[in-house]
Amino acid sequence: MSKIKIFIPFLSLVTLMSISVHSMTFDRSYIENFAKKYVEKHITAPPNGKMEVIVSAIDPRIQIKPCESPLQANIPENHNSRNVNIKISCVDSKSWYIYLPVKIINTIAVVVAKENISKGSLLDNSNLELAYHQQKKIRGEWQDNTDNLIGGKAKRSISKGTLITKRNICMVCKGDSVTIIARSDDFSIKTSGIALKDGNIGEQIRVKNKRSGKTISARISAINQVIIDL
Repeated sequence: MSKIKIFIPFLSLVTLMSISVHSMTFDRSYIENFAKKYVEKHITAPPNGKMEVIVSAIDPRIQIKPCESPLQANIPENHNSRNVNIKISCVDSKSWYIYLPVKIINTIAVVVAKENISKGSLLDNSNLELAYHQQKKIRGEWQDNTDNLIGGKAKRSISKGTLITKRNICMVCKGDSVTIIARSDDFSIKTSGIALKDGNIGEQIRVKNKRSGKTISARISAINQVIIDL
């Protein structure tokens, strides 16, 4: 009987030691980095863009208890694209969890003025470049390819670093000589004209036919070129 009494406390001690050995202690920096990597893996950056994940520091007053199993993370389904509260959980016999606020900053490559551009200046690789800007701060119809803008003109003075949008450039500008292409499924003819309004690719503008003197509406298809579909 005495041996049984000795064995039971011994067995309990072994069990407690086993639990203690398999429990893991996570410091704050580990948990914050764990949350950061989880977000980076499960939330994608915008096309042709980059994503920066900033995890809020864990309140030093919070005591992080040991955990018998690896940590788990969960992102709410109704999170927005800029902020998310990620849930970090310990699922064991004495489970616990904490919420960490995470800020997500998405940046995309957009065309900006490489230098100060004066009104009427032609756009080329010397005065245009790509730069990363926060997506939420971008206004207007931004551009993401400098090649599509080569040959256009500045409608007004553009400061260095300013986003290039349809508001500050024109691919065909008022007073420019343009080629007018009238086309159908069977034929096409070309003539010359004068643009009576600023415009960009795909927009309709008024154009004066140099030969007939008539004013027509045509769609800009390229630099100094407009099309009329018959």
